[in-house]
Amino acid sequence: MALRDTSLPEPSGVARCAPAPPLDPADRGRLLAGAHHDPHALLGAHPVAGGIVFRALRPFARAVCVVTDGERMRLASEGDGLFSGLLPLDTIPDYTLVVSYADGEQEVHDPYRFLPALGDTDLHLIREGRHEQLWKALGAEPMTHEGVTGTRFTVWAPNAQGVRVAGEFTFWDGQAFPMRSLGASGVWELFLPGIGEGTRYKFEITSRHGGRFLKADPMARRAEVPPDTASIVTSSRYEWGDHDWMAHRGDTPVHVAPFSVYEVHLPSWRPGLTYRQLADELPSYVRDLGFTHVELMPVAQHPFSGSWGYQVTGFYAPTSRLGTPDDFKYLVDALHRAGIGVIMDWVPAHFPKDDWALARFDGDPLYEPGDDRRAEHPDWGTYEFDFGRVEVRNFLVANAVYWCEEFHIDGLRVDAVASMLYLDYSRDSGQWSPNVFGGREDLDAVAFLQEMNATVYRRAPGVVTIAEESTAWDGVTRPTDSGGLGFGLKWNMGWMHDSLGYISHEPVHRKYHHNEMTFSMVYAYSENYVLPISHDEVVHGKQALVSKMPGDWWQQRANHRAYLGFMWAHPGKQLLFMGQEFAQGAEWSESHGPDWWLLDPAYGAEADHRGVRDLVRDLNTAYRATPALWQRDTDPGGFRWVIGDAAEDNVFAFLRFDAAGSPLLAVSNLSPVVRDDYRLTVPDGLPLWQECLNTDAARYGGGDIVRRDPVKAEDGALRLTLPPLATVWLVPVPG
Repeated sequence: MALRDTSLPEPSGVARCAPAPPLDPADRGRLLAGAHHDPHALLGAHPVAGGIVFRALRPFARAVCVVTDGERMRLASEGDGLFSGLLPLDTIPDYTLVVSYADGEQEVHDPYRFLPALGDTDLHLIREGRHEQLWKALGAEPMTHEGVTGTRFTVWAPNAQGVRVAGEFTFWDGQAFPMRSLGASGVWELFLPGIGEGTRYKFEITSRHGGRFLKADPMARRAEVPPDTASIVTSSRYEWGDHDWMAHRGDTPVHVAPFSVYEVHLPSWRPGLTYRQLADELPSYVRDLGFTHVELMPVAQHPFSGSWGYQVTGFYAPTSRLGTPDDFKYLVDALHRAGIGVIMDWVPAHFPKDDWALARFDGDPLYEPGDDRRAEHPDWGTYEFDFGRVEVRNFLVANAVYWCEEFHIDGLRVDAVASMLYLDYSRDSGQWSPNVFGGREDLDAVAFLQEMNATVYRRAPGVVTIAEESTAWDGVTRPTDSGGLGFGLKWNMGWMHDSLGYISHEPVHRKYHHNEMTFSMVYAYSENYVLPISHDEVVHGKQALVSKMPGDWWQQRANHRAYLGFMWAHPGKQLLFMGQEFAQGAEWSESHGPDWWLLDPAYGAEADHRGVRDLVRDLNTAYRATPALWQRDTDPGGFRWVIGDAAEDNVFAFLRFDAAGSPLLAVSNLSPVVRDDYRLTVPDGLPLWQECLNTDAARYGGGDIVRRDPVKAEDGALRLTLPPLATVWLVPVPG
């Protein structure tokens, strides 16, 4: 639809309507200024004394005609793009408009003849903050309404004087399409006939302070590729092929199932690949290595690639850099068909201040708190969400449900939970106010997290929520009905910090830090834990995992392998960031991703890097085949120290037990010397034990101090030769 100013004469040969009663000057002024709450009361067709008055707002049109029963009747120009006329009719007829511009004419349905395309139930739930499928009520929804195909636009902007739809079809001028306010809900609505999928749009908002600005749709399900920022009308046509996966993913609770996670930054895993191209490579790679799940760093729309997705502007839109929403569904589907679960990083703690996005959305604080001390996130230069506002909580709770229901996501890892829980997080005295009980806990954020978890678990069986929470908050993984936050799992940041601190010391100094490897068992069953070696630990000068290790290159790799063997045997689930599975020496960079060339046989990397990757594959294979390593992760009876105090030896040994009592013995010798005839007690009645994994094996790049024959227990103990800087797993010989 062209919007062009022209002085060409109006077309002739068409009957003219009678003059219409003039608009009230105040209504006219507010309508033209984009500040009228009910443009449908002024535009469209309405009964008046003497007939039906028709009025249209078509800026820069040369003429507008009403077409009814095949007859055209020309409306008179009122100036400023308004056209009106009176027809001597008793009732409002079916009609269309013919709008003439300098470059032609179009016959269109009048948007202002339609009743609201959003029901009272939706509005009631939105106002209460209880609409669990909010994306079906707000945003841009292609539909057939009153027999006409078009798109319903709806947006929550309770402080606005007026809202208009602008898009490429209006040359980004919103004059022609003001929306109506749907009362106390704060929702604005307009059904635009003829607008369909692929259309780019924004909302032009007039604030109560008189400012006018364009905003991307907070509920947009598709967005332009950055740096462009418009929202795109979309509708899914994807047909899923993961029916068996979805039907059975919740058969075994995650706490008593194998759970080994490969963390991926999709844009840099194989730079340049789209969602569909990734679907051809990522599932087979992850499946070959034996991981049960992938965790995707945030895939929601974000304008700045360097944020890695953690500064989200489009919470309902997968990043358009890699393809369409249906393309992302194709990737998730491919992973499911390969038997791999999909966890997604989710960022409800904060959002960036981009003036075209959520910040001051309708001219006032809306998604963020009105108190600047609470609104500003002190660490990231972003805004925090106003968790005390029911509509904002609804926006986020429904968003969690959206990813699980619409994209079949199997888990949400919730970022920066600690920053949400504490009012004084990164704030000095005077920069925060205590809660109603005088405490530092953010009670609104607590209520939000409980509501989110309870809703997700109720609506999406088989999904797990995971908290990145770094404090000693009590009950992160306790059910909400017992006062907990209701997460399924929690990242064990204490284990990560302590164990990496220990392993980075020279072996001669490790005896002074022995408790850093054992302290985790003091609290291992206080929550349901994931052991994370994530992207955060291999960037910003922290060095890649293998580069944290002391010694020469051989010793670094040996430490790396031994550490992974210890990690996979320790109670809790595992997470490893991409590149660490083959001992990449350089820090990760989102600009180029993992150093895949290190695995090229032409580089001669079999022992150096391919060997470490082979170890990770074997760790996952043995792990999945050994219930003792995962079946009782949350049960203290599933663990027993064999040797926990051998600080001088740098040795750790413990038993893991499955539900039937069958054990696995894990022994880590984190000194660079061979320890001969090392005595380790084992359960009675199990005379023969066999190595099932040894990180010193030659095929992994080790010195090959391995035992291929079973070892016999004597006097309730095994006497083993422990290879240097290595972890060994042993299991009883059946029978």
